[in-house]
Amino acid sequence: MKKIILIKYGELTTKKDNRMFFINTLYKNIINKLKDIDVIITKNRVRMFIETDNKNIDEAVKRLKKIFGIHSIVICEKVNTNKEDIIDKINNIVLQKEFKTFKVETKRSDKNFPIKSMDFNKLVATSIFNIKDNIKVDVHQPDYLIKIEIRDKYTYIYNEEIKGLGGYPVGVQGKAMLMISGGIDSPVAGYLALKRGISLEALYFEALPHTSLEARNKVKTLVNKLQVYSSDIKLNIINFTKIQEEIYQKCDHSYMITIMRRMMYRITEKLAKKHKCKMIVNGESIGQVASQTIQSIYVINSVTNYPIIRPVACLDKIQIIDIAKEIDTYTTSIIPYEDCCTVFVPKHPVINPSLDYAIKEESKIKYVELIDNAINDIITININDDKYQDLI
Repeated sequence: MKKIILIKYGELTTKKDNRMFFINTLYKNIINKLKDIDVIITKNRVRMFIETDNKNIDEAVKRLKKIFGIHSIVICEKVNTNKEDIIDKINNIVLQKEFKTFKVETKRSDKNFPIKSMDFNKLVATSIFNIKDNIKVDVHQPDYLIKIEIRDKYTYIYNEEIKGLGGYPVGVQGKAMLMISGGIDSPVAGYLALKRGISLEALYFEALPHTSLEARNKVKTLVNKLQVYSSDIKLNIINFTKIQEEIYQKCDHSYMITIMRRMMYRITEKLAKKHKCKMIVNGESIGQVASQTIQSIYVINSVTNYPIIRPVACLDKIQIIDIAKEIDTYTTSIIPYEDCCTVFVPKHPVINPSLDYAIKEESKIKYVELIDNAINDIITININDDKYQDLI
């Protein structure tokens, strides 16, 4: 037996001339996520319809709940748009339900349908009263809500809506490079960027042997969890060891984090340009650590003119943790493997660095050559193809 899943677009309907671009991108993303399920998908400017067997409904809905651009998901019955078929179908449905109060809501999108919405509500309610005893209408808090969407060819009948993720379909805003660590914040930043329609590549800095392969696998696990909400996210791994050791040996230790982050930004910009990413995304949150004070961000950011998005910049840690738990990255992020941002942390990192002094200190190392060498030795992993041990 076939069922219909009705997709409501929500925010996408606010688009004007480019609405169909957003809808077509969502359509492609849904096809990709449901590619191994037998479905028939049709779409128009206001709705998308997915037809599949009953046995596939739960799995299809589970996947649809992870796709950005969907406001709500509705499992519904489809009938021909005529009064008799609609009322017969509703009668068959309500006979199988137990309730004491109910409400009927009709949306008459097909204005050629001869009965107005309020009048059709009354017709349906009267029919229900004729087949069910001891029930009454409650327009405020009914036990059972019957929703009817009357369209030109078919009418759709349903009881409840499943909330979707909202946002924009991934891909409508182009691609960005996500600076990802093994911490809590950067995966959340990646998730929020995906929600605004940005597709991602990821960049991870490691410093073997000071960091471990377990730390790398932890990041691969985090990227894999982000892929639930996207398609293929490639993970680029930079060996940051020589740069970090040079900074440690030759630069003012209180400026180590500042200079290290300036090097990371330089590398990220080069890689973003090479991979046709239009912006950089990271998990910096204002004031959370020494490198994320306003002055530190100013000094670190001065090495690039590339657009940088900080989706969690104005969230507090509790808010970020709540999102991390919701998207299932938190338990991975708190596994205690050190990354290169934590292995060389000075006792007293500067919180209000001087730009002139940072430039003077980093001039002690041949960072242009070191950066080029690091980029030449980059490792790029397609998470879908890479075989690795998930740490969860």
